[in-house]
Amino acid sequence: MEEDPSLAALRRGLLEVLALAAVENSPRYAAEIVAALRRTGFPAQEGTVYPLLNKLRRAGYVSHEWQESTSGPPRKYLQLTDKGTNRLAEFRTYWKELTKMIEQVGQ
Repeated sequence: MEEDPSLAALRRGLLEVLALAAVENSPRYAAEIVAALRRTGFPAQEGTVYPLLNKLRRAGYVSHEWQESTSGPPRKYLQLTDKGTNRLAEFRTYWKELTKMIEQVGQ
């Protein structure tokens, strides 16, 4: 089944906030973030998520810490900064407002 382009655009716009939410409660490395997104049914691709995580780091929404891995090279674990926590909270507030508008517009 072919995907509606407007829904694909909406999903792309949600990727940033989903990535922030993925590291809200505990640090994760990039592959864990991709796996968490996929578990929810979000069609995350490494080629999209990895550059986004770097963008979020440069914007100050996440920070990283290198940790040794028992199964390979050290991994860069990402966690929310205060700025990232605020960004996520702002989005959640905005999303609630949008949901309310959608529910009320036809009444």
